[in-house]
Amino acid sequence: MKSALLTLSILTTALLVSNAEARELRLGHASTETNPRHAAALFFAERVEELSGGDLTVSVSSNAQLGDDVEMMTGLRLGSLDLSISSQGALASIVEEATLIGLPFLFEDSTTAWQVLDGEVGETLGNRAAENGVVVLGFWDNGIRLITNNVHPVVEPDDLRGLKIRIPQDPMATDIFSALGANPVPIPFAETYVALQQGVADGQENPAVNIYSQKFHEVQQYLSLSHHKYEFLPLLASQMTWNTLSPEQQQVLTQAGQEATEYQRSNALEENAARLADIEASGTKISEVDTAAFQQAVQPVYDKWQAEYPEFVSLLTEAAAEAGE
Repeated sequence: MKSALLTLSILTTALLVSNAEARELRLGHASTETNPRHAAALFFAERVEELSGGDLTVSVSSNAQLGDDVEMMTGLRLGSLDLSISSQGALASIVEEATLIGLPFLFEDSTTAWQVLDGEVGETLGNRAAENGVVVLGFWDNGIRLITNNVHPVVEPDDLRGLKIRIPQDPMATDIFSALGANPVPIPFAETYVALQQGVADGQENPAVNIYSQKFHEVQQYLSLSHHKYEFLPLLASQMTWNTLSPEQQQVLTQAGQEATEYQRSNALEENAARLADIEASGTKISEVDTAAFQQAVQPVYDKWQAEYPEFVSLLTEAAAEAGE
């Protein structure tokens, strides 16, 4: 009897210790809960809890409740936020090379970009991020970007001249749309719908799934299949938070990040195709573009960044060429 009571006491004590050590991490992103990145965030949270046996949990906050992408990046570096699904542009604010993934017309499709990000290019970006206070847990897919506007169809670069185009806070996007003759206007993602609705911006650029989930198509008459730029979504952890975790907990986040990356990428391909069809069905007028004319117009963008980061641009373009073969 005493033995049984002792065993029960030990189990009860172990359970109390386990519960006492259970820790909740906060994860933020700027999208609505209808955006597939929210579903992927919930998948990540579920896997973290399962893999840790409940010792780690993740609370997910959508709609920029914890700040816009740049504010969340600051929170990660200060340790006031544990995790985020940020934007490529926000990561580029501390790892300048990240913006080069958005070189115009670099990738034919998302799967080619994934091959590049899963190789030496991604490893280089991850190392640079770690040097600047954040840990990359995965390069999620933000798709090949399309242009929408509420003025007229955009088929040639000249059709963009003078249009106010909302862009993320990303120097590459600024360069691209400046080269195309537009007026690029950086606006936080969560504020874009209102900006388009009120005419603060004439148009914007995003993959189809973002356009649909954020309802941009409701306040935009025209969509152009420009496919001008690829972007990733970095799943990030605060280095300060990371350093407080045990090696086992770090491995949990690493594995959950890998699984969530595969889950999100697969869904992104399906969702982008489906949502483009939904946008067209809603009455938005869709146009093909003169790709050769666009490529010629943005050549100065390549020249600028090649001069500034010759080694990384060479690594990136060679990897993209190999992946596209």
